[in-house]
Amino acid sequence: MQHIEQVVADDMSETLQDINLVVNDAGEDLEVNQTNVNDIGVLTPDENKANVVESEEPSADIKPNADDSRDLILLAALKLFGKKGFFNTSLTEIAKECDLKTVSAIYQHFKTKQAIAQQLYDNILDSLNISIDDIRRRNQKPAEQLRGIVDLLFKLTDEAPDIMRFLLVLKLDEIFPEEKPLLQTPAFIKITKIIQNGIKSGEIRNLDPLLIQAYFFGIINNTLIMVLNDDLPKNADAYHSQAWLAAWNVIVKK
Repeated sequence: MQHIEQVVADDMSETLQDINLVVNDAGEDLEVNQTNVNDIGVLTPDENKANVVESEEPSADIKPNADDSRDLILLAALKLFGKKGFFNTSLTEIAKECDLKTVSAIYQHFKTKQAIAQQLYDNILDSLNISIDDIRRRNQKPAEQLRGIVDLLFKLTDEAPDIMRFLLVLKLDEIFPEEKPLLQTPAFIKITKIIQNGIKSGEIRNLDPLLIQAYFFGIINNTLIMVLNDDLPKNADAYHSQAWLAAWNVIVKK
């Protein structure tokens, strides 16, 4: 399976190895395979031609490697969107964050701030979709698959918080009013499918799958949001097992 090879510079530089977390639930051990944070990428090796503005003469503001400049813009924007919000971040601030002399350097790659956010949104959701496919392939039971997704989200919160702020803290429906809701994107449709399979297999309570998803990820996501907003004093990993058990106990068929 191919994964996004370029990832966030500092936050996502280390490949997580030897993750073998075991949780005991009602006497059953759920063994979790490796969860690689690098599967969730902000950068893609292919240029999105729709967002590139060609110029007759190269700008002095653009560094020799245009691909590197494009990646720096995405990373800078992700950081600032997470810190200040999308609407409170200007192109001037993005240019300054990635050491470009003028905003015109950004226009060589993206027509608007919205185009930058759209590229980030597409890349993150595409990578999340790929990672969920990998988790489903490596784990057979719905409980194990859900645990793998939770492991990934908690690791991302500690290792790549800007990505999680983009997904959980920013009001994506306001930034992308014409985009389908997150629950209707491929990654989240697959999560709903996992829950449906869990209901069929008798692991999960026989309720509407969307309600199950709301109950389960309500606990998970709110825990992560509290970490991201510094409402909780420790890193996400400190609350990992507690949040999993609380969320799983809400939906498990007893």
